[in-house]
Amino acid sequence: MIRNKLHGLRHWLVSSMVFVAFFASSCESYLDRAPEATISDKDVYGSFISFQGFVEEIYNSVVDIHKVLGGNQFYNFSASDEVLSTVPLPWDDGNYWNQTTFLYGATPNFNYYSNLTGMRVWPFAWYAIRKANLGLSKLDLLEATPEEKNAIKGQCLFFRAFFHFELMRYYGGLPYVDEVQSSSEALTLPRLTYKETALKVAKDFKEAADLLPLKWDGTTMGSATLGNNAQRITKIHALSLLGKNLLYAASPMMNESSTGQNAYDTDLSKQAADVLADVIKICKETGVYRLQTWATWTDNFWVWSPSNRDRPGGTEVIMNQTIYIPSYVRFTTNRTSNPVQFGAGNNRVEVPTHNFIKNYGMANGLPINDPESGYNPNDPWTGRDPRFYVDIIYDNVRMVDNATAAAAKQNEFAQLANNGLHRNGTTASSNVAGSVTGYFYKKWTPKGCNPWDNRWGSFQSYHPQMRLADVYLMYAEAVLHGYGSPLSQSPGAALTAVDAVNTIRNRATLPNLAGKYTGSKDAFMKEIIRERAVEFAFEGHRFFDLRRWNIAGNDEYLQKTAIDFDRAANGKPTNLKERVVVTRVFEKRHNWLPFQLKDTKLYEGFPQNPGW
Repeated sequence: MIRNKLHGLRHWLVSSMVFVAFFASSCESYLDRAPEATISDKDVYGSFISFQGFVEEIYNSVVDIHKVLGGNQFYNFSASDEVLSTVPLPWDDGNYWNQTTFLYGATPNFNYYSNLTGMRVWPFAWYAIRKANLGLSKLDLLEATPEEKNAIKGQCLFFRAFFHFELMRYYGGLPYVDEVQSSSEALTLPRLTYKETALKVAKDFKEAADLLPLKWDGTTMGSATLGNNAQRITKIHALSLLGKNLLYAASPMMNESSTGQNAYDTDLSKQAADVLADVIKICKETGVYRLQTWATWTDNFWVWSPSNRDRPGGTEVIMNQTIYIPSYVRFTTNRTSNPVQFGAGNNRVEVPTHNFIKNYGMANGLPINDPESGYNPNDPWTGRDPRFYVDIIYDNVRMVDNATAAAAKQNEFAQLANNGLHRNGTTASSNVAGSVTGYFYKKWTPKGCNPWDNRWGSFQSYHPQMRLADVYLMYAEAVLHGYGSPLSQSPGAALTAVDAVNTIRNRATLPNLAGKYTGSKDAFMKEIIRERAVEFAFEGHRFFDLRRWNIAGNDEYLQKTAIDFDRAANGKPTNLKERVVVTRVFEKRHNWLPFQLKDTKLYEGFPQNPGW
């Protein structure tokens, strides 16, 4: 939730007025207003402050898939990169009906302050779409400056597009709901193809971008909340999501579902490249968003904040996760997989798979399967991509600084060999969880977050929804498939597809891609796939990327593996052997999630997804 000087007023508006407005005013065509109701449409929509309070509730409908169901559910969406135990998860087993607990849910709980674990993708997306449409239908009641009117309309258009896009990523083409629906009339909206839906999403994102400010600080309407506007939707949000929406629609899986062609849509790829080029250009010219330096890269994900008021994101995160409980931010973030970060009971953690770890190349910039990389399979964790050492806990990595107590000393260094303290899913103490793969990850839990160093009190951690780094890598992919080669660029842009990828690699202190990987579309695309895996490891992109590329069912992504080894006297691993832990089930039908049966029976024009 956006914290600002109007928090108390806005919270009152949300609690006391929004729901009355939504369930009474928006439904006035088919529900009679209660005689005792005293809040009018004008009260809610007549001024900028009250209307903005109405709109800001939509921000809270953005569901973080890492945290629904009261615990981390990301491993359900993680394709080949994470595993919980040796027992296949329902989704790994091909049971996509299991989405009910964390995408559909039961009746949604709209009390954000008491039950954030009730947040679900499906009901909250439709709820937010209805609110956005309701807001758009009430704009004529708003008495405000042109700047304020544009901001209200722009946010409503953005969220209508955003939540349709959010649903499309899971389910494919949908009816596009662009007006307030009446419950007294039969549902007749046709289910569109993915491309048809995406073009309607694009229209709303484009109009929103034309209306929204570049940043709220510096505007008259943002002056009352100066310094607390970072999470508010801007022109860059709208353009970045516009580019992402177009690239998704251009991608092979989506294009195949729309046209039957398992290939990129060239025209949509060009459109995506051009929009993303604009984002990069605007950000360079204005500095409104900038890539973090390598020294501050982790600011994208976590910060030490003694006051608990500093927020991760730095200069790079365009759209961050929503904070549902401002006074308890950590509860709205992922527990990740540090084995000693929490107290008793944290003995079931999701961990990186060894086959995913292979995506991390070497410090010389070459992938580990390149004969010239210098990779030594008998010393696999030496000389790797610098991001490996920031993201991953491997054997003998230090995890505890304050190792004075006996338990702390015991857990000071990761013991991930075959018979190690932190291995095989066993619990050695109430504070220790085991890994079934030989790894943990620490992208959101730096050293210090454990019962002995106990630095949780000054720690804040978020999952980014959109980073500027993503804009660069999406631009590279869109240019490659729209304009034809790794050395192509969007007209008027200052960088080629290769330049965009190198920008992100150079930030991580890696050299430019070797020429052998930039000479053909296929070779370069493989590096884009690998670069996205590493740069966005565990950020929620992988499940969607592998599917949209139509490769989620490829053999190399089906097996989730562990690395078994002993620790030699010199501390190095020995007797290394890769072992399959789980083999995922993935068929053509798993490109899209099934709708719940009750939804496919709403009306004849809403069919089930193929194969379900």
